[in-house]
Amino acid sequence: MNSFERREDARLVRGTGRFVDDDHSVSHLHLVFVRSPYAHANIISIDLAAALAVEGVVAAFTGEDVKALTVPYQEFSQGPLGPIIDYGIAVETVKFQGEPVVCIVARSPEIGVDAGELVHIEYEPLPVVIDVEDAITDNAVIHKESGTNLVWGGKFDWGDVDGAFASAAHVVEIDKLYFHRFSSTPLECCGVIACWDRDDGVDFLTGLMQPGITQQYIAPVLGLPPEKIRIRTRDIGGAFGVRQGIFTYMTLAAIASRMVGGRSVKWAETRSEHLVSSSHGSDRTFLNTRVALDESGVILAIDSTHIDDGGAYPRYEPLGGVIWSQVAPGNYRLQNLRIDFSQVSTNKCPTGSNRGYSRMQHIWFLERVVDICGHQLGIPADEIRRRNYVPEMPWTTPNGCVYDSGDYAKMLESAKALVGWDEWRAKQKTMRAEGKLIGIGIGTTLDSGTNNFGQSKIITPYSPFSGNSEGAGVRIDGEGMVNVAMGSVPQGQSHETVAAQVVAAELGIPLEFVHVESGFDTQRDVHTPFSGTYASQFVVSSLSAVHGAVDKLRAELVELASIVTGNDVAGLKVGTVDGQPVVMTEDGSTALTFGQLWARLYLEGGTLPKEAGHLTLACKHVYRPPFEIPDLDRKYGNLTLTYAAQLHVVVVEIDELTSAVRILDYAAMDDCGRVINHTIVRGQVNGAIAHGIGAALMESLRYDENGNLLTATFSDYTPITIMNMPRVKLGNMESPSPFTYNGAKGMGEGGGCALHALSSALQDALAGNGITIQRSHYSPSELYDLISSHVGSAVVRKRTAPVGGSASAVCAVEQHESPLQ
Repeated sequence: MNSFERREDARLVRGTGRFVDDDHSVSHLHLVFVRSPYAHANIISIDLAAALAVEGVVAAFTGEDVKALTVPYQEFSQGPLGPIIDYGIAVETVKFQGEPVVCIVARSPEIGVDAGELVHIEYEPLPVVIDVEDAITDNAVIHKESGTNLVWGGKFDWGDVDGAFASAAHVVEIDKLYFHRFSSTPLECCGVIACWDRDDGVDFLTGLMQPGITQQYIAPVLGLPPEKIRIRTRDIGGAFGVRQGIFTYMTLAAIASRMVGGRSVKWAETRSEHLVSSSHGSDRTFLNTRVALDESGVILAIDSTHIDDGGAYPRYEPLGGVIWSQVAPGNYRLQNLRIDFSQVSTNKCPTGSNRGYSRMQHIWFLERVVDICGHQLGIPADEIRRRNYVPEMPWTTPNGCVYDSGDYAKMLESAKALVGWDEWRAKQKTMRAEGKLIGIGIGTTLDSGTNNFGQSKIITPYSPFSGNSEGAGVRIDGEGMVNVAMGSVPQGQSHETVAAQVVAAELGIPLEFVHVESGFDTQRDVHTPFSGTYASQFVVSSLSAVHGAVDKLRAELVELASIVTGNDVAGLKVGTVDGQPVVMTEDGSTALTFGQLWARLYLEGGTLPKEAGHLTLACKHVYRPPFEIPDLDRKYGNLTLTYAAQLHVVVVEIDELTSAVRILDYAAMDDCGRVINHTIVRGQVNGAIAHGIGAALMESLRYDENGNLLTATFSDYTPITIMNMPRVKLGNMESPSPFTYNGAKGMGEGGGCALHALSSALQDALAGNGITIQRSHYSPSELYDLISSHVGSAVVRKRTAPVGGSASAVCAVEQHESPLQ
């Protein structure tokens, strides 16, 4: 095996992976949910009699039963006026379509579904709140115990915004921008097998991505200490953040197991369940944006109001109210920024993490601002970015985040060369003369890796979470193998391959002598409360933990070999002799294999002196990034450790009859710091591009005015497939991070970059006709309507009267009203 082969492929490509739903034990009972058809309604009555009479039904219970056995979940934000009560199942009132109302436990899923059809529930419909601008008025309140739809709000004000506007040569105003709701549709839907044991607690086999914090979430709800919550994972068919929210279903499965005497209970999510009621990426509305620019088009300040749609329950999501500020100025040198940020509840599916969580929405907003300003001022898309990019590294943002390394201007030039920018500009001119709508767009984005969970205190000052950490363990076994266990939870990112490469390289031993344990298990005792895979943290946090454990193991191997051979520690080293991992003298005259050292320690330990008593050849290390708690009043501090970057250039044509968008060319530059495995990086980049293209042109979770999800199947949601992917020209630039031991920065969350680039390309194709791209997603029919209505919404004001001594008048850019020819 060489470093470019994925170890995981041996089982995943051949169909022998082990997923939750592959466990078909006949001893399992099955959990099926009866879900609300209403987005908002009081529950008047529930009759379970007919369902319980079905042969094969073992139990059925409601939200009132759950309430009697548990306590509500602790929310990251308790709301400004009162707590939001969440049991993971409707109690008295349903708050989104698809919310669980009744749980059926049966001998098979089919019996459970049939019994669910016999449950009689009487509802009293209530007013539905779908739009965030309606939600924030509190005319109809979703959580009566809170008294408001506002989940969390805060003003982020950095630099001298008012001073920047007073001195600006130009002010661009944008009335409204909208980032749509979509998800990540992993190949494997969610699932869990729960087994409640009165003495041992609860055992979960599930496809969870962040078990550490989930363990802390679930334990108090079930009335158990966290140590009594065992969480195991095997292979996971993709996550992209959306698996974060399945802890409510884990809890309900545990309660079901408790109700049937501790028998194992399995829940396997269907695709329609996943789309309707699992977890969505949040949609965000940007209002009343004002942008101050100097005479050359450098952005001096931005002032804007942002409203985030958190869905029916905040759960993990309130963190999105601050996580975007990790990338507050995006890739730009902007130092004056004022964002009035609010998150509200609506009668939609709860939202949560989604690839590029919260940062994607914010950077799309910044990229739209840059493009709109460029078009209004007549500055080309590449030039306005060049003038505004961060000029040097490291760079401190206005809110105290430290960008570690990179060169965005150089990435831009490389991407332009890769796509053939000058040639396409010439072709564009010719094709436009033929009446074709051709656009060339640029998207730039950041992957902020390894979060500082201390930012949760900005949301809730008494939050118990701060800093971050990850654990790993390495041990020698009787065969002389190096066994590696990590707190990370892979969902397709090739952790086994990369960790094996790193351990083999650091010890200088053959790769085949390194075994990386697959999946995750809290009983391995290498995890921390922050364990899991999220926020691009594997390559920094997990590999740093592995690195620390390997250093400890190396020291123990050398010390043990010194005791056994009588050689001084300084004269021994770890390496390879005759294809075997050994500890040897510098000249190679004496060598003991790892297997021999293990045998001497564990089989012949009585022959060793007392000073060897502390040696185990099983070493654990916990890596803690160097974070401090942010200044909560100023909302200032370093919120993440590393910043990978992506820059995409795309060329599109809009069909003049159907408004379908055709991608003519695509180039992507990636900078994830030091690359450990180029093949895996290319796979992650391609996946992110697919994610972004799908979001921009195909995938949208749309609700009607009654809270019905209109895109609840793949026939309507239309996820991207290989048939829709263009050929992509990939480039790479390595700018090692000075803040990580290996120079790596994390990567793979750049799905937004494709989305940003496509919005930019559509803007370029249509701006000459007075159209401003105000939304992140356009289906062909929506784009057709936009072109037909021919509405623009940006106004630029040019100062010609004195500003502290110079001169002043205001003119609005002409808005075209005639149909596009």
